[in-house]
Order: sequence, then C-alpha cells, then structure tokens
Amino acid sequence: MKNWWQQVQTRIQAIPEAKPEESILFRVLTQSLVSVGILATDLAAETQIALWAIPLSAIGACWSWHRRRKKNVGFKFLLAIAMTIVLFSFFGKMFGNVQSGDNRLLLAEFLIQIQVLHSFDLPRRKDLGYSMIIGLVLLSVASTLSQTMLFGVMLLVFLAIGLPVLMLDYCSRLGVDVVKLERTSFRKVNFRVLPAIFAIVLGLGLVIFAFMPRLPGYQLRMFPVSSPVSVHERFDNRVITNPGFAQRGEPQAGIRRGGTGQGEAPSDDPSDEFYAGFGDKINQNQQRGKLKPRVIMRVRSQIEGFWRVMAFDRYTGQGWEVSRNDKTQTIKRLPWSYRFLLPNPVTLSRTREVVQTYTIVSRMPNLIPALDRVKEVYFPTDEIAIDPESGLRAPIALGDGITYSVVSEVPYRDRTLLRLNSWKAEYPKNSPHLQIPSNIAEPVAKETNRILATSQTPLKADYEKALYLGQYLKQRYRVRQDLEQLKPGEDLVLAFLQNQGGDRDHFSTALTVMLRSIGIPARLVAGYAPGQFNPFTGLYIVRNTDAYAIAEILVPRMGWFTIDPIPGHELVPPSIEDAQPFSLLQRFWNWVAGWLPLPVTAWITEVIRLIGGAIGWFLALFTQGLRGFFTACLIIIGSLMSVWLTGQGWQKWRRYRRMRTLPPMERLYQHMLFQLAAQGYPKPSADTPLEYARSTRKVQGADRSSAIADISEAYVRWRYGREQPKLEPLRQKLKALKPRRGRR
Repeated sequence: MKNWWQQVQTRIQAIPEAKPEESILFRVLTQSLVSVGILATDLAAETQIALWAIPLSAIGACWSWHRRRKKNVGFKFLLAIAMTIVLFSFFGKMFGNVQSGDNRLLLAEFLIQIQVLHSFDLPRRKDLGYSMIIGLVLLSVASTLSQTMLFGVMLLVFLAIGLPVLMLDYCSRLGVDVVKLERTSFRKVNFRVLPAIFAIVLGLGLVIFAFMPRLPGYQLRMFPVSSPVSVHERFDNRVITNPGFAQRGEPQAGIRRGGTGQGEAPSDDPSDEFYAGFGDKINQNQQRGKLKPRVIMRVRSQIEGFWRVMAFDRYTGQGWEVSRNDKTQTIKRLPWSYRFLLPNPVTLSRTREVVQTYTIVSRMPNLIPALDRVKEVYFPTDEIAIDPESGLRAPIALGDGITYSVVSEVPYRDRTLLRLNSWKAEYPKNSPHLQIPSNIAEPVAKETNRILATSQTPLKADYEKALYLGQYLKQRYRVRQDLEQLKPGEDLVLAFLQNQGGDRDHFSTALTVMLRSIGIPARLVAGYAPGQFNPFTGLYIVRNTDAYAIAEILVPRMGWFTIDPIPGHELVPPSIEDAQPFSLLQRFWNWVAGWLPLPVTAWITEVIRLIGGAIGWFLALFTQGLRGFFTACLIIIGSLMSVWLTGQGWQKWRRYRRMRTLPPMERLYQHMLFQLAAQGYPKPSADTPLEYARSTRKVQGADRSSAIADISEAYVRWRYGREQPKLEPLRQKLKALKPRRGRR
C-alpha cells in the first residue's frame, strides 16, 4: 500500500508543469467578460444570482493568479468533487422540471455554478478560454430570456470587452509575450482605431440582423411557461376578477364599471389604470377619462394580431353581458404536462398555426388574452375555463411573472370565400347573436338599410354589408367625449346614431347592433391591439391603453371574423398574412417612423415608394420578350460602368485630397510611386526606398532608373537626414517617368 502511494506521488511530481498565463490584463478582461455574461443572465431572468456569483468568481480569479505556478492537486480534487455535486444537482432539477420542458434558466444556473468553481483554477490560457466560452453561452441564454432593451446594453459592453480579449488571446496563441506587449507595444497603439473597429462590427451586426430572414419559429413543441401555480380554492369558472373594479372583499361575478344591477361592483372610485370592458357585465354609459398608461404584458408572436380577451352576446341597451355564463366549461390538463387541449371548430378557411408567448408584467383580470381560434394553451395552473364565446379564464388573476403560451389556428381572410358563404345566408332565429331589444329593432334596422342603400353597387353578401357599415361609421361619425350620460330607459345605439358619434367602444356596439337588426349574427369582442413592436427584442409591448372593443360577424362554414369601425383604426384588424421572411425591415421602418416628424416620414416614404417602383419596372423588363431582356442587360452594363467610373473618380479625389496635405518632398515621392505602380512596377511594402530604386534597374532604362534613384535618395535624405532638397530638378525627373503617348 505504501509503495502504491509512493508511485502515485512520483507520477504526480513527474507531470510537466504547464506554462501559466502571466498577463494580468488578459485575466482581468476575461473575468469582466464572464461577469457581464452572469449579470446579463441575472437581469434577463430577474434573479439574484449575480449577487453571489460575481464576487465569488472574482475571488476565485485572484486565487488562481496567486497559485498559478503551483500544481494544487489537492485543491483540484476538491473542485472536481464540487463540480460533480453540481452536475447531479442540475440533472435532478432538470428531471423535476420535465413538466415545463424549458430548462434554459436551469442551464444558466448550472453554467454559473461551474464557472464559479472553475475560476479557482485558471493557470493557463486554455483555462481562460473556457471561461470566455462560458461567458458567451451565458450571454446567448440571456438573449433568449430577455424581453427588454437592457440586454442590448449588456451586449454592447460584452462586445467592447470582447475585442481586446480576443486580441490578447490571439497574441498568446502565437507565443507572443503578452506581458512585454502590454509594457511596450501598447504605448504605440493608436487607440482611436478601437472605437472605429467597434463601430464597424456593430454596424455589420445590425445590418445582418435586419436582413436575416425570419422563418417561422417554434418548431419544437416545448413552449415557455412560468413555474407551476397552486390554487387552493375551488375554481369558480363564472367569476371574472378585474383588479380595478373589484368589490371590497371577495370578488364577485359581474364586475363592471357603473350600473346598479345585482352582482355588480360599485363604481364610486373606479381605477384609472384598468380597462372597464372586461367582466361578464359591462356598462358603456359612463364618462370615461383617459387611462394612465402602463405596460401590462409583452408578447412574442409569429404574426401581429388582435389579442382577444372575451366576447359578449347580450345587448342590454346601455351595455353588454355574457348571457350564457353558466355554461362556461372547466378544462383540466394532464399532471405531467402544461398543455390544455381546446375544441377547435371545423372551418372551410385555410388556416395557419400561430404560436404566441405572453409574459405578464402588471396586474390584469383572470382573462387569458390570445389570438382567435385557440387549440392549445400552455398555462401554469391545473385548470382553465372556456366560456361559450371562446373566452379563456384562469383560476387566478394574471400578475407579474406569469408566462404562458398559446397555439392558435388563425384563418386566412379570403374575401371571395367570405362573400360567397355569406351570400343569402340563413341563420337560426333563436341565435343569441341576433338578440336586440324590441323597442329599438325597427328604428335601427331602418337606419341601417338607409345607409346600405347609399352604396353605389348593390350589396348582397352579409360580409360585404358588414364591411360597408363599418367603413361608413369610420368616415361619417366621430369620437366624442362631450356627451352626457344617458338617462334610465334611453338606448346607447339610438343616442349614438342621433349624435353622429360617441366613445370608441360605442362604434363597435353600434355596428354589432346594426348588423343584428338586419338579421346578421354579430357579437362584441374586447381585447388588446398588437401594441408597439420592438425590432431589437422581437416583442410586442402591450399597454392598458391598447384595450378596446370591436365587432365580430359570423360567416357560415367559415367562422367568426372581426371588423373594426373605430375611426383611426384599420377596418380589418392586423391578422395572418403569408410568411414574410424579411418583414423585420418593414417593422423596423415603422418603429423608426414613429420617432420622426411627419414631413420627414412622408418624404422618406415617397423616396422608398419611388425606389420600389423603379425596381418593379426593372424586373418587369424580363417579362417583355427579347426587347425587354436586352434593355435590362444594357441597364445592368451601364449601371456597372457607372459604378466603376464613380469608384475610380472617388479614388482619384481621395488621392488628390491626401496629396495636398503632404509635404512637397513626400508628395513628389508618392506621385512617383503611383506612376510606377500604374505602369506595372508597384513598390513592395517590405522594401525600403533605396532597395526599391535598386530593383528597378533590372526593368527600367538607364535614364528612368537614374531618375528613380535620384528621387529616392533625395526622399531618404529629407526624411531621415532633415536635408532640404531642390524640388524643381526633381520635378523634371518625375516628368521623365511619365509614359509617352504611342510608346509601347
């Protein structure tokens, strides 16, 4: 046993010592790079890992510096045991989180723990390289978790530190003594070049990012979901809790703004941060002030759309209610999966699967926003509910930290099919979506038919009638905030038609009731506009002020389709389009245009339109036979020649500007080099002026080689001997070097 232990010690002592990395600057920058990666992950995941990871990692780096020349065998053995424990802990957490399938944060925690342990053993350049890779991986994980522009700041800091780190690493790989390089060469480095390199790298990165095609993502079926939420109380699927209008004590069904009916919450002190259109009963007869803007959620979606929240089927004269609230169904998921499967109606429309991920950042009702036609929901509770109007409800109020994903089968909006399927369509007379108070049915129908009669072409299809009515309201009516509240018994739609306008949501209510009055099923839908798209994060920033209501019309065999009659909005809300891999450029321009003055935006838009028209005209030439083809070829050749001539002129102008700033002798010598290079005799960069002059004797005549030698010698005496040359004789010799016309 003793001999065996002696053999082990002998072998350990025989291990050759690795050459340690002596550069303090290299070590400090590498540690800074790792710290930026840890901090970026911490900020993106909203954890507090950096509070202990960065200090411990810095302590480990100091320890490694002081112990870099020693083998530290025993300490390395302890580090190996600690890393093994961390590895088994990571696998245990991963298997425990199999329900979610999203292990990005677990991976980040594992890498940070490994890096902290690894920082205590960084003697060689290769060990520092491992830390650099871990820092890069952590930054990549942070990029997938981040939802704010703060990640962009961390990315710029990482890039600024990464450039000198890569330079030092490359020097170390070449065997250059980095310590001597720091003491000598760095003093001669023109550090003004580094910002230029940084700007070039950043610019190229942004250009590549903008032009990179955005193909449909979410190919894997593991979608982001927050940690499981336990609900101890029984889930009453009839209750809608709106934090801004809840009654003191336990929330009740029928939360809404205003009114005095049974089950309604008091409206003496309504919140100015919550939209009043969410509840199983809403009263639109209110003087509504402006909401205080605040961000409520961030949405990552393959397309932009109307984030639908809930719909109403019964019109009460001054508001809406969900009449079939008692038929709301509770859906449970399997214990090992977050996925809820929802019934999806059969439709003749061509559909496309669209995945959305919602991250809640502020208090919201227990209603789940989603694109229409939901087929799968990945939510962190054991139960959710769906009402008869396809609205989704959660057993908890949505709050900061809740993340869920939705898969929707969004239909394409084929106007031809919609028109054909709504042509002379018949609907059940007892449909709840045809309900209208009897006292207003006749006057509303009369006004609706009068408006339809103003169309220049007869409208036969119900879908076309709905579009025409929506457009009519947008153009002829206006949003008004100066109207008084209605008295009991007065009808909101009649008042809207009489006053030629009303509140934003009154437009949608009026359109819905007008469609019902002529026998077209319709309902009111409340939700959120797409919000402001951030081209750098790829997220839609949705605020509470983006909430409003629109109308939905039922088309037989096709389903429900939205129409927005509110002035200033698109008649057809944003929805699915064919895949546009380069749509980020358009979104980026829309984002930039929002910050520019309107005249500047209009001018740039016109320029882009003209450029697009020119490109379209040029491409159309290839479809116009041989004549068009040859015309296009001539345009291409002429354009290339113009670009080449412009480049040549630009180079000559730059050379002329540069020559003007040089001293006379330097300018004369540079003129000589340019003339000889143009004649096929360029000066090698490794040759001195005198070596170059001697080399020209083999290929130049006696007179020319003598002129080259005289100019070169005069330049060397001026440059290194401070002798002032006689410029006029030298200029005559330079003229002798010019090629004569007709000379071969």
